[in-house]
Amino acid sequence: MKDYDNFFLPANDLGKAKDFFRNTLGLPIKFDFSERGMVAFKVGDQEPAIILKDTNKFQNVKPAIWLVVESVKEKYTELTGKGVRFLSEPFRIPTGMAVEFEDPFKNRLGITDYSKENDQIPIGIMSKQQLPESSS
Repeated sequence: MKDYDNFFLPANDLGKAKDFFRNTLGLPIKFDFSERGMVAFKVGDQEPAIILKDTNKFQNVKPAIWLVVESVKEKYTELTGKGVRFLSEPFRIPTGMAVEFEDPFKNRLGITDYSKENDQIPIGIMSKQQLPESSS
């Protein structure tokens, strides 16, 4: 594991959540994809963001920490061999590959790389696993 990537939190009212994080906590918006059910907030000079996911669009979202790895495919194979059970196969995101799993205590973690293996996929197109339930 090389670094933190992002921290994901569920929100059942994205408008209220945006107001709290922006106006109460004073965090600037890093990106706002509210129409897709996500908004990210920058924390200081850190690259990792707090990303809120709308529970109305992402039915099974849980708080999650994503970590950066060199290669999702290689780490997936390594961790599978050590008994880690992933929630899906690795999937493409705009910056590379990602996959989530839960530790033995039901905490959700994810790994991602910045391989950009999906340069041919337009920004915002994600795997079926990442799309809101109503879009499937």
